[in-house]
Amino acid sequence: MILQAVIDIAEICARKGVQDIILSPGSRCAPLTLAFARHPQLRVRTVPDERSAAFIGLGIAQQTGRPVVLVCTSGTAAYNYAPAVAEAFYQNIPLLVLTADRPPEWIDQLDGQTIRQSRIYGGHVKRSFDFPVDTKHDDAQWYAARQLNEALNEVMAFPEGPVHVNIPLREPFYPEPGEEFAYSPNVKIIEELPSAFGLTDKAWEHLKNELRRYKRVLVVAGQGKREEALHKEIVRFCQATGAVFVTDAISNQQKEGETINFHDVFLGAKSLHAAEGIKPDLVITFHKSLISKNLKLFLRKQQGMCHWHVQPAGPVADTFQALTRIIRTTPLDFFAPLATQEHGLAVAPGFTHAWHRLEAQGKLILESFQENSPFSEFKVCHRVMRSLPAHSLLHLANSMSVRYANLIGVAGAEGVEVFANRGTSGIDGSTSTAVGAALSTSRLVVLITGDMAFLYDRNALWHNYLPQNLRVVVLNNHGGGIFRMIEGPRNQPELEPFFETEQRQTAQKTAEQMGFRYLSATDEASLDCLLPGFFDPSAGPQLLEVETHSARNYAVFSAYREQVAQNIQL
Repeated sequence: MILQAVIDIAEICARKGVQDIILSPGSRCAPLTLAFARHPQLRVRTVPDERSAAFIGLGIAQQTGRPVVLVCTSGTAAYNYAPAVAEAFYQNIPLLVLTADRPPEWIDQLDGQTIRQSRIYGGHVKRSFDFPVDTKHDDAQWYAARQLNEALNEVMAFPEGPVHVNIPLREPFYPEPGEEFAYSPNVKIIEELPSAFGLTDKAWEHLKNELRRYKRVLVVAGQGKREEALHKEIVRFCQATGAVFVTDAISNQQKEGETINFHDVFLGAKSLHAAEGIKPDLVITFHKSLISKNLKLFLRKQQGMCHWHVQPAGPVADTFQALTRIIRTTPLDFFAPLATQEHGLAVAPGFTHAWHRLEAQGKLILESFQENSPFSEFKVCHRVMRSLPAHSLLHLANSMSVRYANLIGVAGAEGVEVFANRGTSGIDGSTSTAVGAALSTSRLVVLITGDMAFLYDRNALWHNYLPQNLRVVVLNNHGGGIFRMIEGPRNQPELEPFFETEQRQTAQKTAEQMGFRYLSATDEASLDCLLPGFFDPSAGPQLLEVETHSARNYAVFSAYREQVAQNIQL
């Protein structure tokens, strides 16, 4: 068949371990669509909106750890993948992006659905490939298969991430009646074995000698998946040395009694940022980004602090403007040998005690405030997060949802894992990502989102795969309430029409149209009454909307911040 090399893309993907394909309808991508849809080993879903489709694929890959293939037609369809591609790039999530295209001679010739697609994602993919437009020759077929192998190997090479293959296609796209449509039995497969990243004995000796110089050590976990073995070794390291383990909610390393979880609360007292008693002389970080602006600002202000980052490969960010050493090994392989007292490190006891005293104060202030404060979206987040079923997956939309959640934390929740699109921190694909996650697990998936993020991503639900294990909490303050929390826009007369962008819609019609059971709470009593049934695993997809007032939310959150400023003491 004239497009045999294109058909064999599906076979190569299947043989290299791909299981999930997300298609969006189109004509130019027809050969790809048929190749994937007819393959017996692949799970293929179709999502009409490419932006949502890409984030759903991201959510699946995030949960499974396997590459997900995205397929779309030519033109602006490819551009609609861009937000999810950028998010996958910064979160190191494996996506193989296949975009159908016009043949090169028709670019810029005013032909329909034709734009400049080659390398369309710029620096937000690990690599870009241009598939050969003519694959009649044996060498061209070899080249095409080699490209797909290289692309999939690159997707999964550490650090994982998106790779783009642009595929120009000439008509005819569809097989003729009676024409054979079959996958080549001997497609070319190139396997790449992962490298073992380790340090030499000389490097270890140097690190251990240097480590003995530091008496105030913080270990800070960025966004990442829960790793029980890693958590155990870091806790052992801290117990042996007196180092302090600080964890954001999205680090998935939080555990009550073992980690510092309320730093975003007590570091809200800006007076602490200059306190000598909690100033580290060494910070050791691993994994990706932090939510806590308070923690980032605190660490950026520490003069003379050294910063080690542990990461096997790939670029490393100097987040605190203090990076002094990049350690090329896995976090587990770094901390496990250090989890004894043999290396001689002993952190000053006063430093350790100061951090743990503040942790106790932060927790007490937060819980006391939530118990006594008026009803607001901050309290709603607290009630929902303290009611999460064990081993559920919590997804957080950006803007205030993720910030509230980081203050509240999940340290005491059994087996709850937390996810958020903090690679780019956009609101555009939060619901879609949660849908993708729910399609990939039998565990309960709970999304906490705001009205703007939910309405912006309604097409996340516009398909035929509504997961029964999905629960959505919509905090509806009828606008972008985060702008009232920020001093700059809050003090402008244009706040309401141009920053908050007031809107009067609710989520009810969307929920009902898309097959959710719709619930609504307006006060603390109704919320507490609804939550047990909302989390019932047999109840099917449900959406709980809580309407609040932006000005009241701001007043409550301001009162909370005032309480922190007045009551936190070192």
